[in-house]
Amino acid sequence: MATALAAGANVVGISRSPQPDDALLPYKWAPHERFTFHALDFNHDLERIDEVIRDHRPPYIVNFAAQSMVAHSWQHPEHWYQTNIVATARLIDRLKKAEFLQKFVQISTPEVYGSTSGMVQETAAFNPSTPYAVSKASCDMNLLAYRKAHGFPVTFTRAANVCGPGQALYRIIPRTVWCILNGETMKLDGGGTSVRSFIHMRDVAEGTLAVARHGRIGDAYHLSTHHTQTIRAVVEEVCRQMGARFEDCVEIGPPRLAIDSAYLLDTTKARTELGWEATLTVGDVISETIDWMKRYRDQLQTIPPDYVHKP
Repeated sequence: MATALAAGANVVGISRSPQPDDALLPYKWAPHERFTFHALDFNHDLERIDEVIRDHRPPYIVNFAAQSMVAHSWQHPEHWYQTNIVATARLIDRLKKAEFLQKFVQISTPEVYGSTSGMVQETAAFNPSTPYAVSKASCDMNLLAYRKAHGFPVTFTRAANVCGPGQALYRIIPRTVWCILNGETMKLDGGGTSVRSFIHMRDVAEGTLAVARHGRIGDAYHLSTHHTQTIRAVVEEVCRQMGARFEDCVEIGPPRLAIDSAYLLDTTKARTELGWEATLTVGDVISETIDWMKRYRDQLQTIPPDYVHKP
């Protein structure tokens, strides 16, 4: 959002929750006058959401709305299916004949591929292994069906592990920083052996904007860095930058159910077709996250550090 505003776009934001503390809203860290916000729930306020969209007639819609926690999706899978499949399908059906809509960018996930080996291209088969992944794969398939039947102008992004200042406190990098700042111990599921690429949210925002403006309708684009590492290695780097010992800060917990071992995303398509390239490293992310959390420490103390599920 901050990237789109900086590029001169007028932005309308819709979320089921009121805007949280400014410490979690990067788009409020610089002055702007081109953003309006509506607190509306995907599952309960579809009529009003449809009215807002038709009032503003946006040429681009970027759909981030989803139940997004992977591990928690095993506890109430019906909530994930309701939001990520049913509610999204109802919105798409309303928008299928919206003449003002040039591009609908669906924020998908590499979780749809399941556990993989080697570099994964956008044409890889879906093989989801969690309710969250099933819900996102189903949503993608429905959108492709609408593309085929109605010419719906959908494109997809699938990004690596997005991170950076302003991220929810329960995510791995801010969680580690927070525990070190407060002298707490963090539980690392399964010892953090899964391999991931951690990508700065600014790089993802630039890529998402490029997909909205220039991506081919019906296609998907991967957004990732060239570097991968275990989750443990990322936690160790946080400890190193903060002058803390890994052994003093981390407790090894049991592995998550059905966790995928690796995502290595091939980004050739985004680089060659869109001229996009990730420019920031996981070290940059960690450094900026530490600075952000120290700067807003008082405000962050008032925000629940753990994930709170809402149906």
